[in-house]
Amino acid sequence: MRRSVAPIILVVLILAASLGCQRQSTDSGEQDLMQIKSNNGKSSTKVILLLIDSLMAQQIDHGILQKELPAFKKLIEQGHYYKDMVSSFPTMSVSIDSSLMTGAYPNEHRIPGLTWYSWEDKKVINYGTGPMEVAKQGVGETMVDAVMNLNGSHLNSHLTTIYEDLARRGKTSGSINGLIYRGSTEHQLTIPAWLQAITKLPHEVQVKGPDLLALGTLANPFEEVRSMPDGVADRFGINNSYSLKALNYLIDADKLPDFLYVYLPDLDQKIHKKGLSDLGGIKDVDQQLQPLLDKLDSRKKSMDKVVLMIAGDSGMTQILPAASNSKIDLPSILKDYQVLPTGEKVSGDTDIVLAVNETMAYLYNLDPNKGLGKIAQTIAADSRIGIVSWREGDWIRVVQGETGRELKYKQGGSTIDPYEQKWTIVGDLAVLDLKIDESKQALSFGQYPDALMRLSGSLHSHEGEYLVITAKPGYELADRSSPTHAGGGGHGSLHRQESLVPLILYGTDQTPQYLRIIDLKPFILNLLDSKTRVSSRDLT
Repeated sequence: MRRSVAPIILVVLILAASLGCQRQSTDSGEQDLMQIKSNNGKSSTKVILLLIDSLMAQQIDHGILQKELPAFKKLIEQGHYYKDMVSSFPTMSVSIDSSLMTGAYPNEHRIPGLTWYSWEDKKVINYGTGPMEVAKQGVGETMVDAVMNLNGSHLNSHLTTIYEDLARRGKTSGSINGLIYRGSTEHQLTIPAWLQAITKLPHEVQVKGPDLLALGTLANPFEEVRSMPDGVADRFGINNSYSLKALNYLIDADKLPDFLYVYLPDLDQKIHKKGLSDLGGIKDVDQQLQPLLDKLDSRKKSMDKVVLMIAGDSGMTQILPAASNSKIDLPSILKDYQVLPTGEKVSGDTDIVLAVNETMAYLYNLDPNKGLGKIAQTIAADSRIGIVSWREGDWIRVVQGETGRELKYKQGGSTIDPYEQKWTIVGDLAVLDLKIDESKQALSFGQYPDALMRLSGSLHSHEGEYLVITAKPGYELADRSSPTHAGGGGHGSLHRQESLVPLILYGTDQTPQYLRIIDLKPFILNLLDSKTRVSSRDLT
């Protein structure tokens, strides 16, 4: 989809997409760095987690086979490489990062996706899906939700983040360009006057984060010690170069916190545009990683033990060309209903509200006289639909697109999945590509990894009567103003292509309890505190 927007709006949209905050004073930045240094005690383990947006094993493997990824080759040969870590669902950054930082799926952390409908506030929440959609829904509201509410009122306050847990253990932590950063240390964010004029943001925003909080030029504790790529052309510092330059400074200055999260966003944009076959993006990442590996190797004897973790957040599916009818226009399918136009307020005439997360969507039924089952059948009749699902009492019902086959399930029962979760399942197992070994009552997953818990997590992530819809691989869902990626890459759905991500561990022989993104939090806590063993079940 071609995008054309006024320069001032483009700037704001970049800010929204970064989900960040504004520039702190120099004193605040210096205090961040001093806090890290002062809390460093005797020699200990440091953990660095590099989250590379849309990193996929198939690109790593292909690049190594072509002898074009020497840094990744070294990491894999000298570390441990896992190709099938299960992401959260929907496979959208803010929801995934919330799962990573809390060790829980959306039913607990309460961030349903990049966009969703608040039943209580009667409005669509949008953290920055795309220029046209954000412009119609309101730049001001998007910025308030992204800057103030995401890490504030929206993220479940009763569920601790890894930053909060580490602070309670007397450990230091830091976030460089992370989307979810709630912690225990006070930070003051200053909103420039020009942005206040077109949004509802106040001049100053008080937030809590890790000991070190950096978000490009918007919250830059490095500005007095190192020149950073944080101009307009550099997307205000929300880029790989900024993140890695900040990381390298902390290593050189011996100021690494006990845990440091570093977000690398560039690869995602390139795959969205060019598709999965293009290796240009991952080759760039490999070149950026090489100096970091050289630095860590050269300082092994003079610095604390460092465990380097590299992970993807979601995979992608190759979206078919527009000529192949790859865009599933939901309002057209729902022509017999009053679907809320993007940016308009809900009224008594509104039947349906849509919140589209690329290859996944929430559909909210506002008319009590119209049942979800009938709407689900209308959607599922389209041959491009993967599944349609909704809650029905304690049960979750799932309808397969095109075939109309059905399955329902609920928590508890005698069937046990690979993650020791128990279920009762009735209906056609092929709907979610499930297999059950009757002799052991053991459940295994096929095309939809950890499907039952992940789907349940999305269906219990917020209030309301709604459907969860996914597209088949090659297709993407769309409202009237949704961004689309014909011929490029897309994600959001439950399918394995978008759900399985790589994990590389460099500097440790320990492994997570399970290979799921929600299991990384207890794994990191164990690495930093070998005296206290933490499992995923301890966090639920």
